[in-house]
Amino acid sequence: MRSRLPKVLHPLAGKPLLTHVLDTARALSPTKLIVIIGHGAETVQQATHAPDVEFVLQQQQLGTGHAVQQALPLLDPSVPTLVLYGDVPLIRASTLTRLIQACDANNAYGILTAVVPDPTGYGRIVRNQTQRVIKIVEQKDANETERAICEINTGIVVLPTSRLGGWLAALKNNNAKHEYYLTDVVEQACQDGVEIVTAKPEDFWETLGINDQAQLAQLERIKQRQIASELMREGVRIVDPDRVDVRGELSCGTDVSIDINCIFEGQVNLADSVQIGPHCVLKNTTVAAGTTIHAFTHIENAQIGAEAVIGPYARVRPGSVLAEQTRVGNFVEIKQAKVGAGSKVNHLAYVGDAEVGKQVNLGAGVITCNYDGAHKHRTIIEDNVFVGSDTQLVAPVHIGKNATIAAGTTVWKDAPAHALVLNQKNQVAQADYVRPSKTQFKGNIE
Repeated sequence: MRSRLPKVLHPLAGKPLLTHVLDTARALSPTKLIVIIGHGAETVQQATHAPDVEFVLQQQQLGTGHAVQQALPLLDPSVPTLVLYGDVPLIRASTLTRLIQACDANNAYGILTAVVPDPTGYGRIVRNQTQRVIKIVEQKDANETERAICEINTGIVVLPTSRLGGWLAALKNNNAKHEYYLTDVVEQACQDGVEIVTAKPEDFWETLGINDQAQLAQLERIKQRQIASELMREGVRIVDPDRVDVRGELSCGTDVSIDINCIFEGQVNLADSVQIGPHCVLKNTTVAAGTTIHAFTHIENAQIGAEAVIGPYARVRPGSVLAEQTRVGNFVEIKQAKVGAGSKVNHLAYVGDAEVGKQVNLGAGVITCNYDGAHKHRTIIEDNVFVGSDTQLVAPVHIGKNATIAAGTTVWKDAPAHALVLNQKNQVAQADYVRPSKTQFKGNIE
């Protein structure tokens, strides 16, 4: 991956690769969940720490068979062992269930295989004349006949645990990479008369692994298309499923519409009839029914009420709560603020660390001056207040109900209810003023 970050921690759809695999494993209700760690072991363990996960350290990376051998003391011999890979994040639980069920009857050895047009790089499934699996041959160790085989080993297997210790102990590393291959166990299982069964995934991309940034990007698009398809099946209108990214969990009500190039991060909930315009970013946000979010709006860790209208080009920052029928317009920033029902902040304003009541109108260029250089202070604006354009509210300050703040006022003292607040100013008008004209200048310009 050419990165300091361990491969299995690289994000796919907003979650580390390994987290995807663990979530799928949990869906199978395993009796034990064991993660074998090697490169970046401490970082991986800290990032994926969970009470149901046991970690085993593989000090030297000597192959897949050697890796499973490290976990052997923790395995329960009375139940089969399913081997998954931390860099194969898209495997479906339904596919794994089918493989496990194929093994259940006779305590068989199960292999997830796939038939591909170009098997280059994969281990080949070698069968005898009766189509029984007799061995798996890695690409580097295969002869010309074996390389022509198009059925490949995905690496995902179900093993009869009671026999696994003896098989692993007998592994040899006399191969091109001088590693102990888990795939070599197949030949031992055949010699011991253990039945070898196979199953195939619903889609080959389930078994794709990641070794570089290009492959990560490829699987990202597959995952995003899968998420978009599920949302559309549930009735969500997505204008272009190839231009939407869900990096977490997105839940939607009925008649939700999502335009192009939108990104949803963390936990996002869109209620009925929510409309999301193009190029919006929503993170850990709840949007109530009937709300419209216009283009290029960013909302993070906020709650948006019903029938609100947000944007375009609005930014709603963490800790903000906008009530029903609020209006937050273009180039407005809201931070750690509560805005009451029916209130409007329509143009070029900043509202931070504030409590805004119901039916309040904040004009263009209104700013809550919440920071004194060392501490944040709150602004309280009660119901039905009208604040004229280009007004500065110097916190801490309290504006009473039905107060009117004249345009261009700097408010640094509390304003009583029902009052008109303005700064005394003198306006001078000079009669017969002549505005300068470009045609009046006759000299040279250099």
